[in-house]
Amino acid sequence: MEIIDAIILGVIQGLTEFLPVSSSGHLELGKAILGDQSVPEESLLFTVVLHFATALSTIVVFRKDIWEIIKGLLKFKKNDETMFSLRIIVSMIPAVLIGLFFEEQLEQLFGGNIMFVGFMLIITAILLWLADKAKNTAKIVTTSNAFVIGIAQAIAMLPGISRSGATISTSVLLGNDKTKAARFSFLMVIPLIFGKIGKDLLSGDLTVSPESSTPLILGFIAAFISGLFACTWMISLVKKSKLSYFALYCIVVGVVAIIFGFIK
Repeated sequence: MEIIDAIILGVIQGLTEFLPVSSSGHLELGKAILGDQSVPEESLLFTVVLHFATALSTIVVFRKDIWEIIKGLLKFKKNDETMFSLRIIVSMIPAVLIGLFFEEQLEQLFGGNIMFVGFMLIITAILLWLADKAKNTAKIVTTSNAFVIGIAQAIAMLPGISRSGATISTSVLLGNDKTKAARFSFLMVIPLIFGKIGKDLLSGDLTVSPESSTPLILGFIAAFISGLFACTWMISLVKKSKLSYFALYCIVVGVVAIIFGFIK
């Protein structure tokens, strides 16, 4: 992969991880447009590294929240932070099961199947439109809500389904406060990404060749910096109920992707 391509894809990942337009879908579209010829395993490695970068940007943006959660857990008693952590763990269950039992099948979807991405983007658009019409409340995410949101996160492992869009929309449709839904959505993915990195390191799956190390590093930096901006912006957008604009965007990009898939 060329260095400039890696930087472009890093910026795409950083912006679209938090904006509800599917970072994985846009990465696949970007790779297709840039003519990336990586095999599915290499393509997925690059995607994982960029997701790791945006996980770090999430930690920076929510550092105060994360520190409060850690302090609450260290008190070894039931409190708001302990319950929040429990809900994060519950939300991880569906995605962990998918990752353990269907990882190989999932990898094959990250090989430039543009038409599939297009259809999934349209599904994302429908979710965003429904969530934008929902009334805002002061309700917090419950444990049962967390599992349902976790199912949405597992489905969003498909390229073209926005993770933030699916989880925030599902949370809002369950009647939760929009700001709290966005906070939960961004924090719930951090353990999964670090778990994925740890699993691949232990298994030896993350093998980086000398020629690919520089593009990976520069892509990582680009994703981290752009992710800091996008995460803060997205929280503001959710508060103002602006998801319908992203729904329209996903429809347009989805249709273009389907057409591109036909003529490719």
